[in-house]
Amino acid sequence: MAGLKEIKLKIRSTARTRTVTKAMEAVSAAKMRKTQNAALAGRSYARAATSVLARVQGTRELANHPLTAKREVKKALYIVITSDKGLAGALNSGVLRAVARNIEERGLTPQSASVLAIGRKAQDFFTRREFAIQAYHPNTDVVSADIISSVVSEAAARFSSGAVDEVIIAYQNFISTFEQRPTLRTLFPLSLKELQKVVQDIVPAKGAMAAKAPEATAGGYTVEPTESDVLSAILERLAAIFVYHALLESQASEHSARMVAMKGASDKAAEMQHALTLKFNKARQAAITREVSEITGGMEAMATA
Repeated sequence: MAGLKEIKLKIRSTARTRTVTKAMEAVSAAKMRKTQNAALAGRSYARAATSVLARVQGTRELANHPLTAKREVKKALYIVITSDKGLAGALNSGVLRAVARNIEERGLTPQSASVLAIGRKAQDFFTRREFAIQAYHPNTDVVSADIISSVVSEAAARFSSGAVDEVIIAYQNFISTFEQRPTLRTLFPLSLKELQKVVQDIVPAKGAMAAKAPEATAGGYTVEPTESDVLSAILERLAAIFVYHALLESQASEHSARMVAMKGASDKAAEMQHALTLKFNKARQAAITREVSEITGGMEAMATA
């Protein structure tokens, strides 16, 4: 049986670990709520974006625009969003496996599929598998407009030039505190259907925040200066909706998964601390009993001498 000092050191170490995991759990819970509120606050803007795209979807210029053109997929660019840190359960592995499975099902190879990584885990995963990393951005707690602009501009340039035939964004979609779902959406060619799915994912399927947005219908417009100039200006902004909400959903999922993981770690630390305390008490009682037996034995030996 381990010595009393060793057991006591383990109890203190477990207690310190529990303190850290409880603190991380509280921080992740606060960040998760903040990210959810940001996503809900942007819901009106996302609805307006779908309305704009719905109203112009019947125009000939939109159908012929380079960012909406559908082509046979021979080369694809994947925008993969993961976290920079671990301690979040299967959060990152779920997205990475979903992307790898999608690449395999489409018959793509490291030569025909490239990656734009947001988050260190995505970069490390695809670098080890010899995929071309077109760009890398750290996934911080702040959703930066510069990152969104850079990602959309890079993806739009590669798609419109014909370097890739499709751009797919992959992230963890926040379903609930205990459920996150790996999600893949087609960013380019830009379509109303995919943008509507993003808006639907922003809020729960049920509850007060789940009211449906009014649907807009296609219409004819007189556009100035030209349809081409206007669409070129707004389509990348509409695509930015995808990236913005994908980042928010990914962050909410990350903080939720880390909160759950840290709660599990805290509970296990509490169980271990309780078990070690029992072990310490048993060892101490055994030591006391042994000392009492030795004293009693010595007294009896002296009495018979």
